[in-house]
Amino acid sequence: MEYLAVLLPSLAVGLIFYFVMKSIFNADRAEREAESAERNNRENSLAKPPPSQDDAPGGQ
Repeated sequence: MEYLAVLLPSLAVGLIFYFVMKSIFNADRAEREAESAERNNRENSLAKPPPSQDDAPGGQ
């Protein structure tokens, strides 16, 4: 029983560290995915040609 009392604090700190690092990495991955999606959307919108005067709504 002494061994459990000695190891329990270290195991608890190790588990807390594990879950904190896991959440940090998950947040980083989600941020990178969102940034990549935004970059792709921006590049796709820049790749499209601007609408001509003939295509504009209400144009003459």
